[in-house]
Amino acid sequence: MDARVRDRNRGGVAAAASILIVCGTRPEIIKLAPLYHELRRQPWAHVVWLHTGQHAQMAQPILDSFDIRPDLTLTRQGDSLLDFSLGCRAQLEAVLAGGRWAAVVVQGDTESAFQGALAGFYHGVPVAHVEAGLRTYNLNRPFPEEGLRQMIGRIARLHFAPTARSRQALLSEGVPQQRIWVTGNTVIDAQQWVCAHRGIGRRVNGRGHLLVTMHRRENWGQDIERVCRAIARIAREQPDLEVLFPVHLNPVVHGPVHQLLAGLPNVRLTAPLDYLEMQQALRDAWIVLTDSGGLQEEAPTFGIPLLVLREETERPEALEAGCAAIVGTATDTIVEQVRRLWREPAEFLRMQQAGNPFGDGTASRQIARHLARELGVHASHAGARQEQAHVVG
Repeated sequence: MDARVRDRNRGGVAAAASILIVCGTRPEIIKLAPLYHELRRQPWAHVVWLHTGQHAQMAQPILDSFDIRPDLTLTRQGDSLLDFSLGCRAQLEAVLAGGRWAAVVVQGDTESAFQGALAGFYHGVPVAHVEAGLRTYNLNRPFPEEGLRQMIGRIARLHFAPTARSRQALLSEGVPQQRIWVTGNTVIDAQQWVCAHRGIGRRVNGRGHLLVTMHRRENWGQDIERVCRAIARIAREQPDLEVLFPVHLNPVVHGPVHQLLAGLPNVRLTAPLDYLEMQQALRDAWIVLTDSGGLQEEAPTFGIPLLVLREETERPEALEAGCAAIVGTATDTIVEQVRRLWREPAEFLRMQQAGNPFGDGTASRQIARHLARELGVHASHAGARQEQAHVVG
């Protein structure tokens, strides 16, 4: 580990536990950023942020949004996922072999998370999995995420589950209960951070816009077309309702969306939004139509009802709480569900006031506390010199 890495963390506190955070995609950065800031506040933690390069240019604005400068950045090799995986694994091997690590922290279900967990596992370093226990038990939906998170679950030692349901999934797979903690989801912590530090707040009067996002591989093709036809019908029925649709750049999404919706005056098609722009768009929304897992967690923070454009979700807590509903991709079903929320204020209010089942914004503090205990950090050391540990966030 180079001198810059050592010196970033309060001058190299003696006996500090070296914690390697491995991530490479936008969602991982968002969900690990508040934990990174929390760990940097702890005198016992020597935290190192490693960016795998899985998302390169896309990742930088997110890092900037959270005032994060990676300590280590890997070089992405090749364009395919195979090339990336091979190069990432080789470079992680060198990082793990070159330091005395107390823990490797990964988040979610990306290739970066899996490679980070695998590297830690092979070096006998405890792997801490943030957002552990999400399951559909359908390896094809979502693909490859369901397989990756299940594999991470087999080799992780510390499992930070966002909900009681996630904990139960891990228990059913044989994970010891003393290795699982229900903390809530760090995505809520991230939202609270940007609201406090970046001025995210509602800026519209009245109902707000209908926010649409769609990108999942399983919805490519006819499903995208059916959703777009539903949006077109809704836009024509409600000409005063603005529809905001940030369109994924992949041609299999971009093409049909523009073909079917570009001519409608109250439908605004934009390039993909960065994180802060999306949070502002979410804050100003009336309802959300999406196949995104992250938005299912984020919309309830702002009290925005959400309709899920999928046939199943690994976040059923949102359905059970009543802040979200599955509508699939059938045109008629989508139109009817949006009409219902438009015409029935009581139903809209019920979903709006359901609350967020994924956490209260304290997940990062809980995870840091559990890490301190599991890594054997003495309470006196963990609580010492807090006044010297002030950083942004």
